Amino acid sequence: MDRKLTRREMMAVGALGIAGVAARGGAVSEGDGRRKAMSLSLNSSVIRPTPLERKVRIAAEMGYDGIELWDEELERYQGEGHSLTDLGHRIRDLGLFVPNIIGLWDCMPPEESQRASAVEVAKRRMERGVAVGARCIAAIPAPDREDIGIEWAAERYRELLEVGREMGIRVAVEFVGFLRGVHRLGMATAIAIEADDPDACLVCDTFHLYRGGSGFRGIRQLRGSFLAVCHFNDVPAFPPQERLADSDRIMPGDGILPLVRFVRDLWDIGFTGPLSLETFHREHWSRDPRSVAREGIRKVRAVLDAARADGHA
Repeated sequence: MDRKLTRREMMAVGALGIAGVAARGGAVSEGDGRRKAMSLSLNSSVIRPTPLERKVRIAAEMGYDGIELWDEELERYQGEGHSLTDLGHRIRDLGLFVPNIIGLWDCMPPEESQRASAVEVAKRRMERGVAVGARCIAAIPAPDREDIGIEWAAERYRELLEVGREMGIRVAVEFVGFLRGVHRLGMATAIAIEADDPDACLVCDTFHLYRGGSGFRGIRQLRGSFLAVCHFNDVPAFPPQERLADSDRIMPGDGILPLVRFVRDLWDIGFTGPLSLETFHREHWSRDPRSVAREGIRKVRAVLDAARADGHA
């Protein structure tokens, strides 16, 4: 029988779990002393109004290594009579990969009577991800509610991992900073570790690290391989932290987040990507998508360059 943990207990479990995946190595570097390059991905939300096939072409043209897609756009594309398998071939022909699909919402309903139907919905979303060749699909511990039991959520996540293995896609836990339930790095880490599965992993996001109050130092306690993908963005000084919404995300380096130090920490734990640019800024959506994607990769690379210079590597 599941017992919901208090928030203090959640954080204690999270701290223990983080220790279990702590990295003990030094910085990841190449033979010439330079930091290893991170693969860079464009999350399709950055240029959301753009048709899906054009998003893919723009990502390739602007020099991204991958494109991160949303299940809702894959479902719509398929519903219009297009082949997701053919889309996957086009993505690979352009030299791109799909690191992650977003995602499995409402995949952990509290009522046992809804569990089987939630798994069936998750399977259909996984099928779409597999069709385009995605490596991962993100599972958000939702429907959202306070005091989700860590052990209970870990059991649900373990089930999703098993289903994903059968279908050929890895399932990652994603925490969301403005949720009432799983909104911190330690909570998501605890769920992944308590699932006791070798494929357990996380989707991390600089916006959610800040919005949910986790901060940025905790990432040093993880191995790079534990992160399936890291969403990369910045936030302005206003509105205040507790009022930030997805639409407030801005380009990396344009805001107040300690992204240079964060990138160095990612290198130090052995994370080599994908670093995925993710914003939902309406001003970006009103502009030429090629210009926005070009600006995005330029600003991500500028942060990486500053991190190299700051680290003398």
